This record gives sequence, C-alpha cells and structure tokens, in this order.
Amino acid sequence: MGLLEKARELLIRRIEEHGVDRTLPVTVRPLSPDEAIGSIADDSFPIRRGKERVIEAEFRGFRGQAFTDRPAPWQGKLEELLALDLSKIPARAVFTAGLNAVLLSLGEATGTVHCRDEDPNRCGPELARILEERFGQIRVGLVGLQPAILRALAARFGAGRVLCVDLNPDNIGQVRSGVTVWDGERDLDRLAAACDVGLATGSSIVNGTLDRILETFTRENKPLIVYGNTISGAAALLGLDRLCPYGRT
Repeated sequence: MGLLEKARELLIRRIEEHGVDRTLPVTVRPLSPDEAIGSIADDSFPIRRGKERVIEAEFRGFRGQAFTDRPAPWQGKLEELLALDLSKIPARAVFTAGLNAVLLSLGEATGTVHCRDEDPNRCGPELARILEERFGQIRVGLVGLQPAILRALAARFGAGRVLCVDLNPDNIGQVRSGVTVWDGERDLDRLAAACDVGLATGSSIVNGTLDRILETFTRENKPLIVYGNTISGAAALLGLDRLCPYGRT
C-alpha cells in the first residue's frame, strides 16, 4: 500500500473518531498564480511558468491546497472524496487538497495553504537556515528542482555541498546555482548515498514518487525532510518530518 493510501485509511479513522458527517460537501478549484502565491513572488517559481498549478479544497469553511501538473475542479460529498481512485494523478491531487482541508478542520494539520507575496521568496533561505541549525554544515540532497530553494541551499552550504535530482528532461544535466541537476529516476540512489540529509518536495506524494524516495533514504539510513503545504495533512498522519516555514491556514 502506498503512502497516500495509508493516509486515506488514517483519515477515515480520524473522521470516525470525530463523528464527521460524510455527506458534507467538499469543493475543489484550480487557483491562478496570483491567487496561489501573490503577485510579487519570484518568477522562478514553477507555478509562474505554468508547469504546476495549485488547487484549493474547501470543507466546512477550512481550506487545503495541493500542487499538481494536472489541475481539475471537483465537487462532491466527503464520502465521495474518500472513495476517489488514487491510481490517477488528478484524483490524487484532489484527494490531497481535500485531506488537508478536512484535517485542518479537525485541528490536526497546520500550514495547509501556500504562503504568499514576500513569503515565498523568504522560504528558501529560511529552510536552509533551519537545516543548518538542525544538522550543521551538511551535504543536502534536493529531490525535485525548485530553483529558489536550490539557490538558497547553494548560498548557505556552498554549491559543492548540494546535490539535486529532477524528473523533468529539460532540467536534467543543466547547471543551476552551480549545481548539476541529475536524473531523478536513474540517480536517486546515488544522491541518497552521497548526501547527509534529503529534502523532498511534498508534491511528490501527489505524483506518487514519494514512496520510492522515502524507501531509498530509509535504506541508506539518511533523514528525509519533506517541505511545503501539499503534504501538510499526510505528513501529520504518517509522522513524516516536514518543514513549511510560512504555510498558512
């Protein structure tokens, strides 16, 4: 069973424990870049280039979001959300956003909404600062290219102490912030073996790659930290180490 499927089982238990009415409505809609991160966030963010979108779920007035490259609107009852086919990426994105909203409504998740305006630009440096505070001068393995975060890691630790993998063929082999981007499919084991700490985008739970990422770092006995608002609810349910310095609710 995959991580998102495990999160669904745990969510169902929480709903039963809290006596939540499963006929309550859940609505999901894609957001524009300005709605998602504000009008002044750095143009290097993938959402600005149209590579990804943020979808937002609402449940009982509480909001939860998820990043996806296959955004789609959705509406239905909570029981229908819980029954979505999680083998399909659009449904995984909808479920993840809904999960975040539901868990926020139960007081069991935080930072389910993406930061906006100046905060996205501040996030990378703050993530790098927290990593150094927790682990010292380490070799960081960034799983999933996020240019602003890679730039901040290279500035804090030095480009020679930062490794990066990505699945986008347009990025593989490119040098970004002094770091050569490796192939996320072929070189993940290599990255995990070479780094001290892994930092993975939380949207990897939507595209289904987080399962392999976590297995790889567990096998190497290396800590893996996930970041961002997308994985807020799943991280809370599954006990994953998560950072999201400026996430909102």
